[in-house]
Amino acid sequence: MRALVYHGSEQTSWDTVTDPAIEDLTDAVVRVDATTICGTDLHILHGDLPEVKPGTVLGHEAVGEVVEVGREVHSIAPGDRVIVSSISACGRCEFCRDGTYGQCRGGGGWLLGNLINGAQAEFVRVPFADYSTRRLPGAVTLEDAVLLAEVLPTAYEVGVRNGHVSPGDTVVVVGVGPVGLAAVITARIYSPRRIIAVDRSPSRLEAATRLGADAAELPGRLIADLAEGPGADVAIEAAGDPESFILCTRVVRTGGHIANIGTHGKPATLHLEALWHKNMTISTGQVDTSSTPWLLDLVTSGRLHVSQLVTHTFGLSRMEDAYEVFSHGTDTGTLKVVLRRE
Repeated sequence: MRALVYHGSEQTSWDTVTDPAIEDLTDAVVRVDATTICGTDLHILHGDLPEVKPGTVLGHEAVGEVVEVGREVHSIAPGDRVIVSSISACGRCEFCRDGTYGQCRGGGGWLLGNLINGAQAEFVRVPFADYSTRRLPGAVTLEDAVLLAEVLPTAYEVGVRNGHVSPGDTVVVVGVGPVGLAAVITARIYSPRRIIAVDRSPSRLEAATRLGADAAELPGRLIADLAEGPGADVAIEAAGDPESFILCTRVVRTGGHIANIGTHGKPATLHLEALWHKNMTISTGQVDTSSTPWLLDLVTSGRLHVSQLVTHTFGLSRMEDAYEVFSHGTDTGTLKVVLRRE
């Protein structure tokens, strides 16, 4: 098959590699009908995640058709159309039984495109398939479905839910790339008083307004007024940038919450000398994807509209072109890039 292979910092190629096969009784092999590129993939390319070894097929988000299952897989069968979760869950350990699949201690966690070959390929082996796939209703498009593999659960679980967004809250989302925009969309479920999007990209600020932000601006007067005045109830850091994190600490109110989603490749300074008295809470987190079935129901019923997050669609063989477009997203207005089987 063909796949995108990581060869070390700033080096990938679209190569011919060995087809995946069942290795454990709980595995499934899925033909990839759609996959996408994540900001974390760019962190891998920049050398920020040294655990990813050269020779690894990248990618951890996919939708496709099951072609083979191991003898201990019971919830899906060949021919089923499924979402492949970005997180693999053994289903047996203490963390999995609590639904915190991202902390799996039974051999799961973030495996695809990280510790094992991933989904930016024609086929992918999915470990623990009973707990790491979700059957897909026929009415959901591939573009919508692939967003449920990671980006929507990440925004909801690590940003909105961890941040305890509640009715009447003022919510600030700093960094409105795909995950930040998904945080805007999913925060609206809880009827906040207003959502303010902050980014340095005018095109992304326009997208935030289209997707439900009540205000969108470069770091400026509106944020300064909040910092000097009542403050935000919840600040969601979705950029993975030290300056963005500091901005969140300035804008959150006393007793408020900072929910950090962004993947940080550099240290972020925590100014406790200025914050110790604010009684605020800071949360971080690895996505679990335990919310995917609920989010899928919202998408299927038409209560959650996510298709505008997809701005570009390519054939799977144009993976390298897609990376080039996605890596310049702040300049070009690119959000999620979806690659479809040709």
